[in-house]
Order: sequence, then C-alpha cells, then structure tokens
Amino acid sequence: MSDSANNPDVTSPDPLLTEPELVTANDAVIPPPSAPQGRRAAAAFIFFTVALDMLALGMIAPVLPRLIESFLHGDTSTAAQMLGLFGTVFAVMQFFFSPIVGSLSDRFGRRPVVLLSNFGLGLDYLLMAWAPALGWLFLGRVISGLTSSSIPTAMAYMADVTPREKRAAAFGMLNAAFGIGFVLGPALGGILGNVNPRLPFWVAAGLSLVNGLYGLFVLPESLSHQNRSPFSWKRANPVGSLSLLKHGSMLAIAAVLLLGYIAQQSLMNVYVIYADFRYHWTTRSVGLSLATIGVFTIIYGGLLVKPVVAKLGERRTMIIGLIGGALGYFMFGVSKTGIIFWLGIPFLNMMSFAWPSAQSILSHKTSPAEQGQLQGAINSLRGIAGLIGPGIFTYIFSKSIGAEAIIHIPGTPFFTAAAMLLIALMIARRVDDKPAQQHHTDAASPN
Repeated sequence: MSDSANNPDVTSPDPLLTEPELVTANDAVIPPPSAPQGRRAAAAFIFFTVALDMLALGMIAPVLPRLIESFLHGDTSTAAQMLGLFGTVFAVMQFFFSPIVGSLSDRFGRRPVVLLSNFGLGLDYLLMAWAPALGWLFLGRVISGLTSSSIPTAMAYMADVTPREKRAAAFGMLNAAFGIGFVLGPALGGILGNVNPRLPFWVAAGLSLVNGLYGLFVLPESLSHQNRSPFSWKRANPVGSLSLLKHGSMLAIAAVLLLGYIAQQSLMNVYVIYADFRYHWTTRSVGLSLATIGVFTIIYGGLLVKPVVAKLGERRTMIIGLIGGALGYFMFGVSKTGIIFWLGIPFLNMMSFAWPSAQSILSHKTSPAEQGQLQGAINSLRGIAGLIGPGIFTYIFSKSIGAEAIIHIPGTPFFTAAAMLLIALMIARRVDDKPAQQHHTDAASPN
C-alpha cells in the first residue's frame, strides 16, 4: 500500500485532491480530467460535516430557551436577556476565532482542523447536555462558538479540491447543506425536546462524534505542504484577516457580503415577531414558513447555482441573487396579508445565488496558501453582522409599531434590508470577476 494511503497528511499533492492545469510549451492549457472518486468522497464528507453542524445547531435552537428558563425557575424576562447574551457571545467567538482557525488550517492543513472541530463540538454538546447550572451551559455556548468556527475551514477545503470554474457550484452545495440543517434541525429538536429538553444536546453530540470518527478514515488532506503558509497573529486576528479583502474588487465583494449578512439579520431577529404582530400566525405557520425558506435554499444551492453560473457567469449570477433578495425583502415589508409574504420567499431565497458566487470570485483572487485566511475573513464578516444586525433591526421594528412609533410602518425592517441589498447591487455591478494573474501563475506552478 502506498505511503499516501497510510498517511493522509501527505507531503506531496494528492492526485485525488488536485486537478492541476497542464501547461504545454506553447502555453496551451490542457483541462484537468474529471473529478476522481476519492476527491468526490472527500467533498461529500465536507458537505455532510457542514449539514450535521447546522443540524446540531438547529436542534438545540428550540430547546435552549426552555433549558435556560429551567435554571431561572421560570423567570421568562431574565431568560430572554440571557438568551440574548448567549447569542452575542456566540457571535463574538465566531468573529475572533474564525480567522484564527482559518489561518491555522493554512499552516497545518484542513484535515486536522475539521476533525478537531467535529470532536470538540461533540464534547461541547455533551457538556451542555450534562450542565448542572447556568454557568456551565454558558461555558458550553462559548466553546460551541469556537468549535463552530471550522466552517471557514470546510469552505477552504472545498476551494482546495474544486477547480476554479466549479467553485461557485461547490459553495452552492454547502449553502444547500446549511438549508438542510435549517429545515430538519428545529423540527427534530422540537420533537426530541418534548421528551426531554436535554435530549437534543445528547443527539447532537452523538452526531458530531460519529462524524468525526468517520472522517478519521475517509478524509484525506487537501492542502499540500508547498501551498501552506506560516501562522501569523498579524493575519490571524480579525482586523489582520480582513486586510486580505482591502484591495480592488475584493473590497467591493466584501462590502456586498457584509451588507447581505447584515440584511439577513432581519430574518433572524424580527421575522417571528413580525409575523405574529402583523399576520397573527401560529407557531406552526411560522415553522412552516421557515422550513419553506430552507427548502428553497436547498433547491437553489444544490440544483440551480451550477447551471446558472455556467450560463451567466459568477458576477451576473451574484447580481441576479441581489435583485431577487431585495425584491423578496420588499414583498415581506409591503405585504398586509400573509399571501404576498409567502410569495416573497422564493424571491428572497435567490440570495442563495449571490453568496456562493461572491465567495467563488474571492477564492479566484486568493492564492492556495491563503484560502483558510480568506474563509476566516468571510466568517468574520458574518460575525460583524451578528454583532450589529440584531440591535439595528429590533430597534427599527420597535420604532415602527405602537403608540410611540416614529413611523407607523411595520415592514420598515424589511424595507431597510431591501435598501441594503440595493446598495450592494450598485457595488456589485462594478466588480471585476477575473482571477488575479499572479494566482493563475501560483496555481499552475508545480512549486
């Protein structure tokens, strides 16, 4: 048996994981062969890792408030405050540790980071399932924010094993994995939580640990040693990692992503209370609408991103996604009945075209040794949105309803989100989606 089969952390590029372009003497480029079975298996593992991570997070979402409340003897007001604190701490951990984890994967490879995250997340859920006091539960949430920071490494892994022209489709598949967790997680968590509020934590722990054990056998390393870069705190801190995005089109795309992530916070923070206030929806109706959003995320990300990008290109696909998202948010805000709100969901989910296209363009403009730092920087943008978005949209909603409202328009938060996407659209139209020439040279060179 070969050394690469015995040692997954090989020193030479794995032929199952790389698809180099062959450059002839007259500079003619021979396209790489179709993806080998080994590479597809590794990519499938990353897909399921992301899906299981999101499934686990979704499973604990319906029961975490109840568990917090149980520690506070039914004090709902204090429980709501603690839940907000838990969410803020999670976002802070993502913001600070995503670039660190991404840079570590650039230094030591993707495989150890992904596997350690799986095992760390599993042990963390065991801690939260066992937690005898609120302080232990809070500690578990802090750790989960750290261990969930492996998502950028999963994205970097996909960039490593996917040719440039197929990266948007690969990122779209990971978006579909998010959708699967978004749909199935809360539903499964609600069923298990009715049995015992701690049961979803035990199941989430089991899923993460089993997936980690499976990865020990099937997941090879994707980053060759010659494409690794030294770890640097200057690049690993959030500000340093974001400096990677400060040049030209990369800065423009970073602005598009940040505006899109902030707009998305309107869904996470006022969607439920808005539907209850304006349409008097039951919990069942809200759950079905959220599940519908997840289903369209799966359809767009898993089935449609690839052919649309192949037909229109990444920049145009990103623009179409922004237009659809802005229209969907506008329909949410203008709808006086639930019907138009429901019809807005397919348009809103066209943002599933924008995310992978933007990430793919950024990936093209980044060297193989910086993919982890790049994905960490992108996740830091999500962290920034998670820190400032909730306050913005909850404040806007509070000032658009009630006797003391500044403007009596309940849909103002969604109009604000639509305006953010329109600004992002104007920026996106100026984006250059051509790969950086020096990165072409790096990718083609055997060194």
